[in-house]
Amino acid sequence: MRTKPRKPTKLKILEGNRGHRPLPQGEPQPLNLDAPQPPGWLTPHARQEWDRVSGELYAMGVTAQIDAVALAAYAECYSRWRVAEDVIRAAAVADPATGGLVTRSGTGTVVLHPAVGAANKARRDMLRFAAEFGLTPSARAHLEAKQHDDDAIDRKYFAR
Repeated sequence: MRTKPRKPTKLKILEGNRGHRPLPQGEPQPLNLDAPQPPGWLTPHARQEWDRVSGELYAMGVTAQIDAVALAAYAECYSRWRVAEDVIRAAAVADPATGGLVTRSGTGTVVLHPAVGAANKARRDMLRFAAEFGLTPSARAHLEAKQHDDDAIDRKYFAR
């Protein structure tokens, strides 16, 4: 049986260390803390999702440049889910009785539309990646926003 992957320390801190266990010391930190840049090969839906979430994730301190591939994988799963759902919607227009959820095979047997399986798989994968970044409602419910009033960089560059 697979165990749950360890939660990154940054997410534990944002959650307020609910378990009150000692936080890991010496956890490797990326050297390049710049915001991740989107790869040029993202599909249009994936790029749209990247643009929607990447800024907020970076502002929360959850992502760095090294996380670009994982974030791209999340965005591509989102794109696949959107495309599959669009195919199902188009099939529903052609067959309103079944809502596009089923189709007939070559032998005439009624089977689940292939896009339904693709949508379900892409959705599962997308939600797994989303949980890794703290993007699901349940993950967000455990996050605790902390203000950095005493941040010297903020005082230097942003007037209050």
